[in-house]
Amino acid sequence: MIDFDDFLKVEMRVGRVVAVEDFPEARSPAWKLRIDFGPELGEKRSSARITNYTREQLEGSLVVAVVNFPPRQIGPVRSEVLVLGAVEEDGTVLVLRPDGAATPGARIA
Repeated sequence: MIDFDDFLKVEMRVGRVVAVEDFPEARSPAWKLRIDFGPELGEKRSSARITNYTREQLEGSLVVAVVNFPPRQIGPVRSEVLVLGAVEEDGTVLVLRPDGAATPGARIA
């Protein structure tokens, strides 16, 4: 159990995927993503194990990500945000996506 105040420390924001690149150096299949979080946060990079989605399915789509974890070095990629998803029993990750036309940068509450 965590306190509600601890939950409030996790900053989740809406972002729009602007670029999806191959990541052949990854130990597990992954994409390199560039995600726009609006004028306040700008573009951030992420490595995401969501290869059950095609590049075309991801580019331009909205996602939810944690934006205030420290960056992690994943091979040659500096991952600045954590894209959130539901992990199925078989390991498939289903990306959490906001409904409708959420604005990049909008905070998840």
